Amino acid sequence: MNASGNGFGSAEGEFIQKHHQHEPGENQCSSALVKHIRAPVHLVWSLVRRFDQPQKYKPFISRCVVQGNLEIGSLREVDVKSGLPATTSTERLELLDDDEHILSIRIVGGDHRLKNYSSIISLHPEIIDGRPGTLVIESFVVDVPEGNTKDETCYFVEALIKCNLKSLADVSERLAVQDRTEPIDRI
Repeated sequence: MNASGNGFGSAEGEFIQKHHQHEPGENQCSSALVKHIRAPVHLVWSLVRRFDQPQKYKPFISRCVVQGNLEIGSLREVDVKSGLPATTSTERLELLDDDEHILSIRIVGGDHRLKNYSSIISLHPEIIDGRPGTLVIESFVVDVPEGNTKDETCYFVEALIKCNLKSLADVSERLAVQDRTEPIDRI
């Protein structure tokens, strides 16, 4: 992806080039979404980094169980709320970088149509209206299921990610308004 002509600003484009390089195959689609959140990076990251508790901000997840310690290669079993074309998903932690604020997961099983799904979410500090804010970028690559087009597949996944990012913003901004300065995983 290049930074010009894709609808992203120069900083967003640079972060995408640095952290969000997917190489989609012939029958895959890939995209990156951006969200500006009016809450400091440490607060937003305290939610995002919880591979073991995605339901803290992901509205479609009802339950999550992680096997073993929280480390690269850890697996989580996620139960999906009714209404989506899935009930479970098995996901592997690919990257958890507390310094750069990057989390990457890969879906390795479950009863859904998101085959070979991999996503990267990165957080970057920014100033919004003179206050600490967070630029969140989430990108993905996924196989296009038989009977679907690349556009349909990307649209579906982007809609899910947009919901998750909106919820992440709502939860983070609510905590920021409460003036919580401690990361919420200590609560």
